[in-house]
Amino acid sequence: MPASVLTALPHEWEARMVAVIDGLPGVCVSRRCVDLADLLANASAGHGDIALVSADLRGLDRDAVDHLRRHGVTAVGASPDGAEDGERHLRALGVERHLHLGTPGDEVVHALRSDEDAPGTTPPAEEPAEEDEGGVPAAREPSAGRVVAVWGPTGAPGRSTLAINLAAEIAQAGTSAVLLDLDTYGASVAQQLSVLDEAPGLAAAARASEQGTLDRAGLARLAVEVAPRFRVLTGIPTPSRWTEVRPAAVEHVISLARTLADVVVIDCGFGIEDDEELSYDTLAPRRNASTLTVLEQAEDLLLVGRADPVGLQRMVRAVQAVAAVPSPEPRPVVNRLRAATVGPEPERRVEEALARFAGLAEITFLPEDGEAADAALLAGQTLAETRPQSPLRHAVAGVAGSYTGTVPPQPSGRRRLFSRR
Repeated sequence: MPASVLTALPHEWEARMVAVIDGLPGVCVSRRCVDLADLLANASAGHGDIALVSADLRGLDRDAVDHLRRHGVTAVGASPDGAEDGERHLRALGVERHLHLGTPGDEVVHALRSDEDAPGTTPPAEEPAEEDEGGVPAAREPSAGRVVAVWGPTGAPGRSTLAINLAAEIAQAGTSAVLLDLDTYGASVAQQLSVLDEAPGLAAAARASEQGTLDRAGLARLAVEVAPRFRVLTGIPTPSRWTEVRPAAVEHVISLARTLADVVVIDCGFGIEDDEELSYDTLAPRRNASTLTVLEQAEDLLLVGRADPVGLQRMVRAVQAVAAVPSPEPRPVVNRLRAATVGPEPERRVEEALARFAGLAEITFLPEDGEAADAALLAGQTLAETRPQSPLRHAVAGVAGSYTGTVPPQPSGRRRLFSRR
């Protein structure tokens, strides 16, 4: 069956490209689209298998390329003369196959029909680089960093507190870490770590990704280095800006973050229902798409719940909800454990309840330590800085040890470990 091609090319040379394609076996042009909206509409309607796009197509960004992919349409770049600048821009948007008017016919067919990259179009591998004057860490192998999603139900169970201190403990143990604040409902990492709210962070990274200008060096500049081996990409400054963070950009940011650090810790928002089921407009931005993308990309999932009747009930329901979306097996973390809210022998009671109602085992407990948590929040620092001997700090260090393979540190007194920029 011939592969159906959708074209969205400049009128100056579109007719010549269409003539080339129509003269080849196994491919045919099904629609000649006038603009990006027309292209996306035809892709959504199932009118094509391939979308032939040019670098100067107005509005083409990473989200549009991802929209085509999600509808089973592969984007292929096209140009009249094989201009390198245009090809480089399209590659930055995730378009890996390219052809031009002078491409031999058999290579055109291969580029349009093959699931592999066309011959000669595989981008060169990034060469390892030493740290430069701007503080960019040496390049790592793609997808090397391990992604740890910190997620939990609504009700402030302590997701951000765990994510921040987990990343800090990983870094202090000698393993590089980058913390991404991807909570589109209530980003708070910047405030909790005394990072200026004006820092560009996630919004700038997402915008650059959509435009095809974000690379690992750019992400390293946006991810503030708050301590040796510890970078933070702050979240959106106000919840109303969630529309700026699209799933394709989130996936790209995560892939680049993997090359910056050994462990990528992500603070997620609580919502995981699929927004498309709640709206008639399937092309509209999806607020929960960031969290769903993180869960799909992560190797580990820390499911955080609060140790009280309401928090545990929400945790049980969260286990059921997360099982319905692509995600790793959750590792339960029960926060603020205390006998006052669950009765005598709180660990045993919580273990029995979660085993009975959610089938959870091997639960990690974080003790109630409001004084230490309050001191850290007031100072805009981590637990290791403000309360190094805190039971809560030691419990989080134990979680970090599972990613670093080290024994949790035993600091002897208060001292300022990290500095802010």
